[in-house]
Amino acid sequence: MNKRCPKEDTGAEKTEVLSEDLLQVEKRLELVKQVSHSTHKKLTACLQGQQGSDSDKRSKKLPLTSLAQCLMEGSAILGDDSLLGKMLKLCGEAEDKLAQELIHFELQVERDVIEPLFVLAEVEIPNIQKQRKHLAKLVLDMDSSKTRWQQSAKSSGLSSNLQPTGAKADALREEMEEAANRVEICRDQLSADMYNFVAKEIDYANYFQTLIEVQAEYHRKSLALLQSVLPQIKAQQEAWIEKPSFGKPLEEHLAVSGREIAFPIEACVTMLLECGMQEEGLFRVAPSASKLKKLKAALDCCVVDVQEYSADPHAIAGALKSYLRELPEPLMTFELYEEWIQASNIQDQDKRLQALWNALEKLPKANYNNLRYLIKFLANLTEFQDANKMTPSNIAIVLGPNLLWPQTEGNITEMMATVSLQIVAIIEPLIQHADWFFPGDIEFNLTGNYGSPVHVNHNANYNSMPSPDMDHTDRKHLDQTRRPLSVATDNMMLEFYKKDGSCPS
Repeated sequence: MNKRCPKEDTGAEKTEVLSEDLLQVEKRLELVKQVSHSTHKKLTACLQGQQGSDSDKRSKKLPLTSLAQCLMEGSAILGDDSLLGKMLKLCGEAEDKLAQELIHFELQVERDVIEPLFVLAEVEIPNIQKQRKHLAKLVLDMDSSKTRWQQSAKSSGLSSNLQPTGAKADALREEMEEAANRVEICRDQLSADMYNFVAKEIDYANYFQTLIEVQAEYHRKSLALLQSVLPQIKAQQEAWIEKPSFGKPLEEHLAVSGREIAFPIEACVTMLLECGMQEEGLFRVAPSASKLKKLKAALDCCVVDVQEYSADPHAIAGALKSYLRELPEPLMTFELYEEWIQASNIQDQDKRLQALWNALEKLPKANYNNLRYLIKFLANLTEFQDANKMTPSNIAIVLGPNLLWPQTEGNITEMMATVSLQIVAIIEPLIQHADWFFPGDIEFNLTGNYGSPVHVNHNANYNSMPSPDMDHTDRKHLDQTRRPLSVATDNMMLEFYKKDGSCPS
């Protein structure tokens, strides 16, 4: 190596041995160190498993693993014979696989990103900065030896162009040259490391590309896992027959249950045929709210205690009305609403019946079958009108709004006032001419799951609507003692009484 003889310098400033480019690299070193350190810290905080541990130890600390164990334990408690137990098992297995994918992902991130960032921020850059400090010390030593050599020359009285001689001067010159040599060696090593740092920036940037690639692969595998288990979960759901029927689309309920007639309709109709045909005010008198709620819940579970509800036909009738009313679309459909209303406005009876027939023929098969079933039952019910006081007109008034309503409903009271007569004109002839619209006999008890309890008249527990002719005092007393009816039913029945001019006794 060629030794460099420094020029004379009597100033107090430290000699700068790095180029301007390397001084800029020095500044960048500190910035990269700060960024790498903070990124390493945040990435480490994202790890859910125990850092630095193997797969087994990491798995035990993973929240997903705990969740999977909880789900599997829940499945064992509830059993595979229940839908919830099956769901817990499938989800538990899926969560366990997700946990394994997460462990693999974290180990890869730790190996390919976190550890290299740590080495960069805590080893590589600090080593370069340590060399830089060492170079600064060597430069100070070089400057000091240079100063001593220059002072020796001055004290000898020599001009600046002459070199001092003698043993002391030779020792000082040798010391100065050795210091300069050490500076040059250190500077060259530092420069090489700094240039190497600059050249490796693409490698450092690759750490972050690797992070995104590893994340993408983890999410792809996790998504594929979830997509593979979802069809199994849906299949279990679809295969499970015990699904709620209230508030669900008719065709969905029929498809799930494998039935032709909706369970609530068949159950209620069959029970009423056995215990409610002679019940006065059936479908008009409001049932006990608690009894109705209980029966609806039982029907949703496809479990009905026939013996219990045979004593309360009004609850059965109320449940049937609720089921029809809670259908997302009326049994007679939104699509045919205008056609039904137009048919009701036809004055000629034969033409009106033909128009109603034409509308019936356009109903979807499921709606047609269930409406046929229901109308045939209601026609059967009117055969006992001397006892139950439910004529085709009365039935049409109280049940019609549960079979047909417009898609955009406004105020229910206003709707009842405007369309109640039209609905009666639709439903009443369907009941009156049930055998013409729906020829042939019908088997009501399709599943044969309902008993035949003896009918008992329970009208002592239910009061009828007050007569319009009743004086104010008697009407007030009756209003206080009778069970409350819905506003809609009250309005319709009052309209009926005004129209008919009489009150069922």
